[in-house]
Amino acid sequence: MLHDRVLIRLETTVEERRSGSGIVIPATVKDENRLVWGEVCGVGANVRGVKLGDKVLLSPEDRLEVDLHSQTYLVVRERDLHAVATQETDHGTGLYL
Repeated sequence: MLHDRVLIRLETTVEERRSGSGIVIPATVKDENRLVWGEVCGVGANVRGVKLGDKVLLSPEDRLEVDLHSQTYLVVRERDLHAVATQETDHGTGLYL
């Protein structure tokens, strides 16, 4: 990876989900503005905020796709990541930006 790029493997969720009010949303519904979670599989030399294995939140529209060993990965800039999940923090939130 070069510069500030991050290689991410998306989490595949093909199941239906529920809204806050209990309405079932089928897996076939495509929500264009929905952010997705992925795992960092590679980082560039100038990436400072994430490391290998981190779980990150990103928009699936801000990306480039690449196929490696029959697996699809995304290449995004570090600044296009919205959040990084962590197991433990001093703040108690479980996420940091």
